Amino acid sequence: MSLTTLRDRVRAATTEKPAPDATMDALAAIPQQSAPDQLHTSAQAEGDDVADLVLNWLEQYGGDFTKALPSHIDVKAFLSAVRAALPGLVRCTPASLRQALLTCARFGLIPDGRHAVIKREGKTAVFVPMAQGYVELMYRSGRVGSVHVGMIHESDEWSYEPSAPAPLDFTHKPRVELSKTDRGPAILAYAFCWMTSGARSQVIVLSREDAEAIRDEYSSAYQRAKESGANDSFWHTDFDKMWAKSALRRLHKVVPMSAELVALLKADEAGDAGQAQIVHAPASEVPLQEDAEVAHAFAEASQDPQDARTRPLLRKRSQPRRTTRLQRRKASRR
Repeated sequence: MSLTTLRDRVRAATTEKPAPDATMDALAAIPQQSAPDQLHTSAQAEGDDVADLVLNWLEQYGGDFTKALPSHIDVKAFLSAVRAALPGLVRCTPASLRQALLTCARFGLIPDGRHAVIKREGKTAVFVPMAQGYVELMYRSGRVGSVHVGMIHESDEWSYEPSAPAPLDFTHKPRVELSKTDRGPAILAYAFCWMTSGARSQVIVLSREDAEAIRDEYSSAYQRAKESGANDSFWHTDFDKMWAKSALRRLHKVVPMSAELVALLKADEAGDAGQAQIVHAPASEVPLQEDAEVAHAFAEASQDPQDARTRPLLRKRSQPRRTTRLQRRKASRR
């Protein structure tokens, strides 16, 4: 029987080696057989047991997470934030979950729903940076003094005059004394930042129509969710947050960006497109990266023998031949 779910593979991995009594008790509490359609439901009901079980498995890679995380974030604090999301990720493959969490750790972001999220796409775990994660990396660049991201509602007082000098070109006075209903729906999202030099960036303003155009043109995750009928992408479930995040992302065109922030943009785009989220891949390692992506795809594939017959074999890349000192002397005498 193939092991196609995170819970099944972790159970198999942990039963092959001596495990703490608590882990063994958790394994014993989980039903030995669950139909694929029932797995997610049963996992939610057994949330604590499943979360502890998977967390036990992730702690085996504690050294990798410690190396990836910046010094100011403790690995235990990182994994404790991960635990809350684990019951919803039990259908993900172990390799994709570990890769998504390592990518999140390399950027020094905690997957707490505010800075970043680990989302399930089919059987693949995907790292998704949120608006606050982008803000965090902007501050780390050392060039940005403050970042402002907001939503203008129908009843708010605001003005936007791009030709006027900053800061008179844009003002927003939210009617916080009103209820959410009285404030009305959001009509604009905006983002800007003040630099440490005292200069202010251009104000990015996006209407709902602008956000929908960005979603329709650039979000592969939205298109996949729409075509499948699941309607579970962040554009479906958290439109306003994605709207504000889109305004924030557009700041990269008008604000000096650090290499880390550029890498975050690329990882975000790769995850949305359903591609491997490879972080820090120098040009000299491109061939190795390509081989790694192919190997990763094979490892994530089904373990059924029928699938195995259709997989092409990996071929070793030919390396340039190195000439010895003796060969070079002989060649120079000719």
